[in-house]
Amino acid sequence: MVILDSTTLMLFFQPNAAPSTNPETKKPIEKCYERIELLINSLSKARVRVMIPTPVLAEILVAVGKDKAKILDEINGSSAFKVQSFDQNAAIEVALLTDADLQSGKRLKSPETKAKVKFDRQIIAIAKVNGVKTIYSDDIGLGKTARSNGISVIETRNLPLPQLPPQGELPL
Repeated sequence: MVILDSTTLMLFFQPNAAPSTNPETKKPIEKCYERIELLINSLSKARVRVMIPTPVLAEILVAVGKDKAKILDEINGSSAFKVQSFDQNAAIEVALLTDADLQSGKRLKSPETKAKVKFDRQIIAIAKVNGVKTIYSDDIGLGKTARSNGISVIETRNLPLPQLPPQGELPL
């Protein structure tokens, strides 16, 4: 099982969503939808389910506006996806993730940053308690924390592009 964070899953459900920016080139990543569609198709063929933590689902539903029912129908109607709640075990894991920062005296600057960190930690905690080893995400902060907790992170820019159809022959 793998997790797709909202930064990648949004691009699947809303192909016209603004693509993530490549941190090296500072330009939008090309063909994000195609990359993520290929990923989900490949995972489905390999029978690897995509876990959607409830904090990710909340972020997506807030972002899609009136398309909430359509997105929920797609998620609930597909065996490729599994929505995973933030439960008691995940709550304990978030507390453990937070303990290290509290002990080191690390401070967050703004309430918005605090809320984002809480969401990121919930996603990572859900991954950890469910044995997920890979998260697909373009979120730098989430990626850093996930990696420091033994979870591999794959960014959209590192996903393969679908193969182009072979060029047909021209009648001469």
